Amino acid sequence: MKITETILQDVLVVEPAVFGDHRGWFMETYSGAKFKEHGIEMDFVQDNQSYSATKGTLRGLHYQLHPKAQTKLVRCTHGAIFDVAVDIRKGSPTYSKWFGIELSAENKKQLLIPKGFAHGFMTLTEDVEVQYKCDKLYAPECDGGILWNDPSIGIKWPIHVTPVLSAKDEKAPLLKDANLNFLYNN
Repeated sequence: MKITETILQDVLVVEPAVFGDHRGWFMETYSGAKFKEHGIEMDFVQDNQSYSATKGTLRGLHYQLHPKAQTKLVRCTHGAIFDVAVDIRKGSPTYSKWFGIELSAENKKQLLIPKGFAHGFMTLTEDVEVQYKCDKLYAPECDGGILWNDPSIGIKWPIHVTPVLSAKDEKAPLLKDANLNFLYNN
């Protein structure tokens, strides 16, 4: 397992070792012991999966408030996405900065997104499946979001089309208007 730091503190790219032969391949997508060897300790309590039929579907930017702020381990199991983490920790030296990476069934990369970050992704292909683990259960009362094209963040989405959005994501506030008056526990 290879773990690489990004420009955002604690947002990590995880590349599992892939073992292949004439039958196909095998990979361990998560190992608490291997994460611990890299100084990452958490207990995942929820697995989620989403399906997007259309290229250009955009989900996010979402976050959970304290006490249900979540760390996520995200991977794309079919198709490809551009996955994004945005630092929403007020007072952080990288507040409002973002990191994006292509995750795909082919490259098998994963993104670890800690508490205090908003998360979103855009599908780069048709028929996309995304799976992610969370260290806290989803709590609707703690759910928050930021507008996907907030100019103060300036995410450079790789597909220049009008994205397919949920009604909730269409109405998300700008970062400056988002409810970020929370503390989170590392």
